[in-house]
Amino acid sequence: MSRPVITIRGESSAPAPSPQPTFSLKSVLSHNIETMPLFRIHRMKDTPRQVFRWAPHTSGVSSLKLKDFEPDGEVEAAGAYEVWTLLRGSERALDIGDVLESPTGEIRICKYVGFEEARWIVPEQRQAVLAAELGPMTPAAC
Repeated sequence: MSRPVITIRGESSAPAPSPQPTFSLKSVLSHNIETMPLFRIHRMKDTPRQVFRWAPHTSGVSSLKLKDFEPDGEVEAAGAYEVWTLLRGSERALDIGDVLESPTGEIRICKYVGFEEARWIVPEQRQAVLAAELGPMTPAAC
């Protein structure tokens, strides 16, 4: 099968290119797109934030009280640093002391040096309730 020859003002040119199938970008890339995790944002309240800002830096896992934080929505991103980048310069920018919680429950706190591992402290009242539900521990049970 031969291609038609395009003639312009009596001159012949190369054969016309065969039409290429057209695909939408969405249909081509849809099988490659994975959903990104949703990170929950917990904003540190003002009073604890001031204490946190002026406290000396400690290495290791930070212990956090849930009562010192307020939930502030979710952000879809590949990681904690991408969340920081996406929100930087906006009215929702992350500040020192803010916490990101991954879908797996991993907690990261924003510090001057970056994001570091953290965990929630379970209040003593809750621990007492759990102990009461489990009953007294006997040496045989240990």
